Amino acid sequence: MFKPLRLLIPLALALTLSACAGGAQRLDAAGDVHTLLTAIRDGDEATFDRHVDRQALRAQIEARIAAETARAGGSDEMRALGALLGPAIAKAASEQLVRPQVFRGVAEYYGYDASQPLPGRVAIAGSLKALDDGRVCATREKDGPCLLIFTQTEGIWRLSGFEGDIDMLRR
Repeated sequence: MFKPLRLLIPLALALTLSACAGGAQRLDAAGDVHTLLTAIRDGDEATFDRHVDRQALRAQIEARIAAETARAGGSDEMRALGALLGPAIAKAASEQLVRPQVFRGVAEYYGYDASQPLPGRVAIAGSLKALDDGRVCATREKDGPCLLIFTQTEGIWRLSGFEGDIDMLRR
């Protein structure tokens, strides 16, 4: 009778430690996310750049723009032209999109208004979700889909992916 209970105790302990690790990871990331939000609010390019993995973010945005271009309807000639020019257009667009002013709209989508104080680290941690691969993502709702992906590199959590609608990046 006690044997099943002895098996459940290590399992419960492992699950508890796993939840704590995810919570600590989210809280750690929340400090850098707060710094990024402050840079976005203030238009601080230098701080924004330190908290964004531009290479990863640009590559991801370029791939999404190129995929949308390829999916666009039209004649075979138009699709071929899109395939030829798509990567160059996507690269130019991503250069313009990875800027604090552009991500201000994304922050506003989350409910962050420049006229209001930014939420604290604990509140931000509550909107982050730990991913299985060690990254964290920001969601608008507790169990909602990921919108922003953050990866820790060189001790800093950096914005490395954008899963929202590309239209959100319009100024």
